[in-house]
Amino acid sequence: MTLATEVQTLIRKEFLVEWRQKYAIGGILLYVVSTVFIVYFSFSGIDAKAWNTLFWIIMLFASVNAVTKSFAQENSQRELYYYSLARPAAILLAKMIYNMLLLLVISLLTFVAFSILAINPVKDAGQFFLALFLGSVGFSIAFTFISAIAGKAANSSTLMAILSFPAVIPILMTLLKISANALGLMTDTGIWKDIGILLAIDLIMLTLTFILFPFLWRD
Repeated sequence: MTLATEVQTLIRKEFLVEWRQKYAIGGILLYVVSTVFIVYFSFSGIDAKAWNTLFWIIMLFASVNAVTKSFAQENSQRELYYYSLARPAAILLAKMIYNMLLLLVISLLTFVAFSILAINPVKDAGQFFLALFLGSVGFSIAFTFISAIAGKAANSSTLMAILSFPAVIPILMTLLKISANALGLMTDTGIWKDIGILLAIDLIMLTLTFILFPFLWRD
């Protein structure tokens, strides 16, 4: 099979597995909605700056919870079976694409929940949703590869948390700046440079991941 066919088949497999384990995605969505609900009732009023900070904090922890299971749920026998059917690049790319789509759904749900329960301070929707897309891509790349590393350890959830946060700090800081500009909290004429930096970070992480993952997968 070609790489594209392998990736398509593996993405379909990810959707089928997720559909059979509805409690996993349901738990993540419940976490997002309940967290936004608690934030709404904990603060008498949420200004745009607090909205921006809380939004990305919720997205960060929701992303960790969503992507942790990428490789943690794969036992050694199943990994050996995948290894005999598909190349490592196809397995990694399929999980990244699936996780990116999942994080996009979570980010949109978080935005809608915040808009309904709190406020919608977004001034530049195009710029904000571009930040959501690039953030979902960056989180997907970082957390998927870290999940692959953590999956080789005994206490994968703890290792995932330890390794993930330093890896996503540059992405998170850039996202906060871009979204702050989209919310009108600042006026940065070089915002497209920041978007280019975020895109460059995503590309660098993607390149390093594809270089290192085959060695990890063969271990």
